[in-house]
This record gives sequence, C-alpha cells and structure tokens, in this order.
Amino acid sequence: METPVPAQLVDKHVIVWNHEQGSKIYQLGYFGKPVGIRKPKSPRFERPLELTLLEAAFLLENNTIKINEGEKEISYSDFLSICQDRFAKFEDLYTVYKDLRNKRYIVRPGLKFGTDFSVYRRGPGIDHAPFLVSIFPKESTIEPIDLVRAGRLATSVRKRYVIATVLSDQQIRYYVFQWNRP
Repeated sequence: METPVPAQLVDKHVIVWNHEQGSKIYQLGYFGKPVGIRKPKSPRFERPLELTLLEAAFLLENNTIKINEGEKEISYSDFLSICQDRFAKFEDLYTVYKDLRNKRYIVRPGLKFGTDFSVYRRGPGIDHAPFLVSIFPKESTIEPIDLVRAGRLATSVRKRYVIATVLSDQQIRYYVFQWNRP
C-alpha cells in the first residue's frame, strides 16, 4: 500500500471503516475479519474490517495502517504501550506473531482450540492450519497433563502442537510435539 490506511482504535480492536481499503488489507494475508461476517467467502466485502491488536501492531509497524484514537494519531511506540495495558502477555504474543508473519505464515486466533494461534501455510479456506501455537513465558512451568491434553487435542484435529517461548534476548524457541500411539 502506498499510503497508510486510516484505522480507529476501539477498545481492544482496531477498525478500518473504509470497506474497500479493508478488503485490500485482508487480501494482504487474511488480516482481520469483516464485521458481521464469520467466514468470508470472498476477499472483497462491503463491511468495515476489524483487526486484533496483534494484527494492528504488525500493520502499523509495517506502515500499512495509521491508527487514531479519537482525533489523535497514535505512534507505534504509544500503540504498543496501549496494547500491553489492555492485553495480557502482549509482548511475548506479538514477538511470536511477528516472527511467524515474517516467515510468511498466516496467523489466526487459536481460541477454539485453546491455544494462542492457529497457523496456516496458505490461509483459512485454502488449507487447514497445520499448527496450533501456545506461547509460554520463559519463566513459566508446564504440567505434564497439559502437554498430554494439548497433544491429544492437536492430534484429534490433525495438527501439530507447538510451544513458543520468547527468551530474554528476544530469540524464540519453538518446541513441536507430535502425538505417537504406542
């Protein structure tokens, strides 16, 4: 995009009100979702585009959008501060989100699987997400039963379970689990 698309911060979402510009952003890599359309059948729609804070931060950092709160434009650093106030573990989530996006994966919320992200190679509706990603802070502990539960769920939906940990030097460690039956 030549000039950043205007967007508006509304609570924990960012809205692109112009549907033509929203459609173009959506087409860049399945960013956001059109308001009121659960699973868009077309990349073109006549509704505003709703972005998550993670998506908006990525697009803002890449100068694809500009974000206003009220009449005031928000800088990238100010937006990150707002996100950290409104979203638990935002910093680690964004670090992993950005890394996966920069590796050309399509990253969508993983809530229906109990994970942070569902990760696609090509996109929803084109292929199934091969990975479910959960982000754990480096100082956290993981109970064995949680690994078993996550592994069984991922296997039952034919996906690989991935744990991502952001280290103090902002490097990311990915641990991929595959369920094997004895």
